Amino acid sequence: MKVLVAPDSFKGSLAADEVAHAMAEGFRRALPGAQVVECPMADGGEGTAEVLARTRGGRRRTARVTSALGTPVHAAYYMVSAGPTALIDVAAASGVGRIPARRRNPWTATSQGTGELVARAIAQGARSVQLALGGSATVDGGMGLIVALGAKVLDENGRPVPPGGQGLAAARRVDLGPLRARVSGVSFTALCDVVSPLLGPFGAARMFGPQKGADPAMVERLEAGMQRWADILERAAGRPGTRERPGAGAAGGIGFALAAALGAELRPGGPAVLAAVRFQHRLEDVDLVVTGEGRLDAQTLRGKLVARVADAAEAASVPVIAIVGALGEGWEEAAARLDAVFPLSMENPSRRPARSAARGRLEAASARVAALLELGARIGRKEPRGGPAQPGG
Repeated sequence: MKVLVAPDSFKGSLAADEVAHAMAEGFRRALPGAQVVECPMADGGEGTAEVLARTRGGRRRTARVTSALGTPVHAAYYMVSAGPTALIDVAAASGVGRIPARRRNPWTATSQGTGELVARAIAQGARSVQLALGGSATVDGGMGLIVALGAKVLDENGRPVPPGGQGLAAARRVDLGPLRARVSGVSFTALCDVVSPLLGPFGAARMFGPQKGADPAMVERLEAGMQRWADILERAAGRPGTRERPGAGAAGGIGFALAAALGAELRPGGPAVLAAVRFQHRLEDVDLVVTGEGRLDAQTLRGKLVARVADAAEAASVPVIAIVGALGEGWEEAAARLDAVFPLSMENPSRRPARSAARGRLEAASARVAALLELGARIGRKEPRGGPAQPGG
């Protein structure tokens, strides 16, 4: 039996390679005769840059930049000689996983640090920049990012607006001249983990604001500010309708700013990663795929990795199961795309155990799943525990 273990990260708890290793160890413990292959994945969220760098020979670098809270933080990015190309996760500098739940506040959280990483990469010679947009703590419409690259966003008195979502409400004018000079000759690609537009029920504020710390009143203020920001930036950039593009709402609207101000191509992150790791080829001699993510819910079907893996496995006629941190609203529809789902907990996934405990729980759960598979195989063969049935006398 050959098992391909291809999970996403468990956001804010375990990186994809840690998840894959814990799952694989559980399967190896319960099925010592199985061939278990680890294939850490991503979908445009945290860990995407690392996965792509691994397939393309990228070199890891770090820089001291501004966190979503406005404090200094060291963030990693990757440089690939071809291009040269920079691979950057928004979550590295501006990620929600870096911030305790009690301190999350999209009214002030900024994407400035991600822009600083982009500026650093360009200064080091990058002529192509690929940004993975998932996992941000921000709902600032990418304002902080483009300001870090030279854009000037001014209020009604001609003063710079404050950072975060509050700046959306104050913005009246954008000057993109300094930004355009700085990024001249550089191409941008945004890998999105969701296909949401900027505004509306599935947009940056209403769909994702609550999980970043916004209460209902703040969500509506953010939505109104984002509407104003869309009007201003589309007009300044000469790109009307950008707000409607799939992925514009990714990372709190960073996708919108990248497309409008920088002319970035918005692409689904999952297919890009699957192509980079040659996932379809890996399925050719596999008996089972095991995937997973921190939370299975309605968003899973809006571009998340588990759905992408399920589609690829179905096309190859390979069964796929998911081991997930928790089940959220709408999980039933997502589960219908899988052969089986095993949650670690029904609790709110924001109540996360320590990293070492999370690895242990995931490994133990994977071992239980593998044991169930072995039991099913024995039932199918009508074998007793301990080995094949012996012929009667």
